[in-house]
Amino acid sequence: MSLYSGPFCFGSVAFLPRNSVSFGQSKTVRTSGFSSPPLPSFARLNEKVIAKALPGDGSFKTEDSSLVVCFGELLIDFVPTVNGVSLAEAPAFKKAPGGAPANVAVGIARLGGSSAFIGKVGEDEFGYMLSDILKENNVNCEGMRFDPGARTALAFVTLKSNGEREFMFYRNPSADMLLEESEIDFDLIRKAKIFHYGSISLITEPCKSAHIAAIKAATDAGVVISYDPNLRLPLWPSADSAREGILSIWETADIIKVSDEEVSFLTQGEDPYNDSVVRKLFHPNHKLLLVTEGPGGCRYYTKDFSGRVDGLKVEAVDTTGAGDAFVAGTLSQLADDLSLLQNEEKLRDALKFSNVCGALTVTGRGAIPALPTREVVLNAILSKSVA
Repeated sequence: MSLYSGPFCFGSVAFLPRNSVSFGQSKTVRTSGFSSPPLPSFARLNEKVIAKALPGDGSFKTEDSSLVVCFGELLIDFVPTVNGVSLAEAPAFKKAPGGAPANVAVGIARLGGSSAFIGKVGEDEFGYMLSDILKENNVNCEGMRFDPGARTALAFVTLKSNGEREFMFYRNPSADMLLEESEIDFDLIRKAKIFHYGSISLITEPCKSAHIAAIKAATDAGVVISYDPNLRLPLWPSADSAREGILSIWETADIIKVSDEEVSFLTQGEDPYNDSVVRKLFHPNHKLLLVTEGPGGCRYYTKDFSGRVDGLKVEAVDTTGAGDAFVAGTLSQLADDLSLLQNEEKLRDALKFSNVCGALTVTGRGAIPALPTREVVLNAILSKSVA
């Protein structure tokens, strides 16, 4: 029996003028004071990964033809300065920009790709700080909006001793929840090669309707659709509503990335390492289903082939941005060459590169601050310490 809900119908989409607040794309890549984490030691990757990551003269082209547009939330994560303590016990917190779709947009730009972000923040100091960070990282912010009557979302993140985390959110409502369909830059979406989003923007109106309208615009324009549910149960009214909401748009996506925990959640407790269980989540229009296993690597499923790519074991400090770094690594390569979806050897090489992106990210604190640059990823692959 199919696990996703029945036929999904889009309502009509009104293509209204975009909000008057817009920002052009920055020409210079900076990191707003954040640096990539130091290189760890891990197993050497196949040299072909480097060849795939360095097409032509070794530089990525950041043109609209390879544009990835990311839709959803942008917020501030407050991360404890020490691991293994509760929020009440934490002596201090580090302020870090975050929000899964924004993390992916920055991750793609740092890897040399072309990305844009669509979402809303408060017209406050945090909102302006976040927009500056995106622009400084070469993310196109033409689709970003500011709400003078709402605050930017905040999240406090508890880090366990192993780097895993729990969240406490302050966003009822926050500006990202209030994005309206009339504020969406549909022209930007139609220019994209890939349109990427999560599930948090499906929780409440008006953002839910805006999200659905954005998906329809992308689908009608022939844009490849990428979906990472990025489950955050505390934000949903109940576990059942989260499952229903996540699966409500399941069939609209060409590419879906889920974690092993999310497979178990969506299948109501079934074994996430059983291929037959995962295949229940594979819908007829799927081009690629990815299941990440943290340090264990990832599995991939297409209509024609499936397999597993080993991960890279590192000392985890904070796993907050790992999945988003993996997605950024994958989408940056797919935007450059969609034929990866039909060639298993090329796809495996691409996923090895993505695994390095995720591994490097967990060695730093916060999401966006820890996302690696393309140079750092390639140095890690080429490093003599990688035996």
